[in-house]
Amino acid sequence: MFTATPALPPMLDLAGTAIFALTGALLAARLRQTFVTMAFFALVTGVGGGSLRDMLIGAPAFWLRDPWVSLVVFGTALVAWFTPRRWWEGSLLEWADAAGLAAFAVLGAAKALAFGVDPVPAAVLGVVTGCAGGVVRDVIAGVPSIIMRPELYVTAAALSAGLTVIGSVAGFALAWIWGGAWIAGFALRGAAIQWQLALPGYRERERRRKIGKAGDEG
Repeated sequence: MFTATPALPPMLDLAGTAIFALTGALLAARLRQTFVTMAFFALVTGVGGGSLRDMLIGAPAFWLRDPWVSLVVFGTALVAWFTPRRWWEGSLLEWADAAGLAAFAVLGAAKALAFGVDPVPAAVLGVVTGCAGGVVRDVIAGVPSIIMRPELYVTAAALSAGLTVIGSVAGFALAWIWGGAWIAGFALRGAAIQWQLALPGYRERERRRKIGKAGDEG
């Protein structure tokens, strides 16, 4: 069993929470909701993935014991509320979500390792941590879940979580591991946003196989 650093720097959890909280608040703004709804979206998106992570590893929910988390979440909602809506037009929501996805994937995997979770399950927990908040946000908003879109999303979280685990097990400096893993996941998700990169779907793969068989028979 691998055991990493016993605790993560609190500022990392706060930064990841703030980024994801912003995506929840921006979605509420896009849907023209009230500030109460915006704050609620910011909360469930900001702490959803981390709360699920902590429940699965048997740790106290990180935001219940840190008064700064709620302040950061609601402060983020205030920023979104009092800034012009045109600032948030276009793809900014997706880019903010990409940053939060990579950050929480890194944090989820690192914290799982810190609590003695084996490397492969720790990487899985990193993916869960990165994706769960966005899924909850989309379900509550009644919009198609972001993980159901064809472009790369879960794969980007898996890249960040996997690199975090590999680097930690190899004994590299944690600051370099976390920074590099975040950049890699964010870059992959950003490339997917920019160029619509996607893995082949099941039906597409089946169609190509049938075409190949038809060619062989011909």
